[in-house]
Amino acid sequence: MAAVVDPEKCTGCESCIESCPLEAISMKDEKAVIDPETCSDCGTCVDTCPVEAISME
Repeated sequence: MAAVVDPEKCTGCESCIESCPLEAISMKDEKAVIDPETCSDCGTCVDTCPVEAISME
């Protein structure tokens, strides 16, 4: 499983960036992007996202 951002839902609030313990999330074109190589699939970003733009797939 991996955390995936739905760019249609992402508002660019950066809450996920602040919550990620591995700094696996960055911003590109005002949307969150998760680096699958760095992500440990902890799910913290999923729980933190206020618009439910991140899911585990």
